[in-house]
Amino acid sequence: MILPITIYGDKVLHRKARSLKGGDAVDAELIGSMMESMRNASGIGLAAPQVGESLRLLVVDISEVQGYENAEPLVVINPHILAVNGYNSMEEGCLSVPDVRGDVVRPSTIQLKYRDEHFEEHVGEFSGLMARVLQHEIDHLDGTVFVEHLQRRQRRKIQKALDALAGGDVHTSYPVVPPEVSGTDG
Repeated sequence: MILPITIYGDKVLHRKARSLKGGDAVDAELIGSMMESMRNASGIGLAAPQVGESLRLLVVDISEVQGYENAEPLVVINPHILAVNGYNSMEEGCLSVPDVRGDVVRPSTIQLKYRDEHFEEHVGEFSGLMARVLQHEIDHLDGTVFVEHLQRRQRRKIQKALDALAGGDVHTSYPVVPPEVSGTDG
């Protein structure tokens, strides 16, 4: 089922998401819907707060990006970055901030501890685009949107667009929930 994407300005995007516990049922339907919604919006990563669920859950699929065709989709629960290495800058965008892009500096390699959809624990090292997408989505779980990482000059250039989005002026090809309508924990 395609879920509407929560838009910039909504409270759920600015709140730290709740960790899932071992006894919590990992909702396979939610995970499947998140994957379907992400792909429908031509995204490569999606965090649960972006569909109105304040949970530490995210999905990534970069296999549509040239050079990453063999990358496997990834479900990440309760991620924790253990170590970082190197830094680089790359332009980012976000399904919750449509038509806004900006250069963000992030670690180029991360070591990540997380649980998968079966709640099995993993520690993995990720670099390149996968590391960037994971960090972008983990930011969502911590209540941070990528525009908060932009330099002041870049932020001033996009402020009108951000204000319009926060005011509900949203035009996308995928379903959304304007900020004045949502804002619950889901």
